Amino acid sequence: MKIIFHEDFYQVYASDPAAAPGRMEAIVSVIGEKHEFLQAVPAEEADILAVHSDLHAQRVRHEGVYEIAALAAGASIEAAKIGMKEPAFALVRPPGHHASEDSAWGFCYFNNMAIALTHLIRAGLIQKASVLDFDLHYGDGTVNILGPLDQIAIFNPSASDRSHYLRSVEDFLAEQKTDIIGISAGFDNHEADWGGLLLTEDYREMGRMVRMAANAMDLGYFAVLEGGYNHRVLGENVAALLEGMGGE
Repeated sequence: MKIIFHEDFYQVYASDPAAAPGRMEAIVSVIGEKHEFLQAVPAEEADILAVHSDLHAQRVRHEGVYEIAALAAGASIEAAKIGMKEPAFALVRPPGHHASEDSAWGFCYFNNMAIALTHLIRAGLIQKASVLDFDLHYGDGTVNILGPLDQIAIFNPSASDRSHYLRSVEDFLAEQKTDIIGISAGFDNHEADWGGLLLTEDYREMGRMVRMAANAMDLGYFAVLEGGYNHRVLGENVAALLEGMGGE
């Protein structure tokens, strides 16, 4: 599978857990020899401003994180474009699903998923998209930006047990009539992370569900990294998702 990445993502750009040293290393050390890594390039300003206000972009610049946030957004655009033909994964930080048009929180600056899908729509590559956001935390920014659009369906699964959680994902995917599926892939609901619910095998299963749904409808799919903060298990969880997406 093609992994969109840049060595700048190793930088410690802030003091929050999403920028903690070792986060990217924990993933690359597990998946590095199994997949093809492609160099990310920053998103064009026009792609960012198609989703965020100019004032918000200026605030991100003032915080000194515009370059790294634009690089994450650009990697997500590339993953989405590749995802039209084959599965791809944007291995990025900072994450994005808590970034709204004019505000952001939760370690996010620009909404990577919203920027990627908006790019595809503006380029005429897709008309409809579905987003599966299985991060522990509700992706309010993605819902705020894309939720009002009739051509976008967004699902943030929430359940107190694994079986109901996975069944809800399967039910959502079965209902979709779309052109592409984007996965906001947060791994902080793992049993050894903040949420304490899911097993590593569950990420493999959700990847498989997306692959099967996409193959049945002959459409594309891709994923963008969101949360996941226990470096000891993060790499294996990402690897499991990619195995499910790729049919390994």
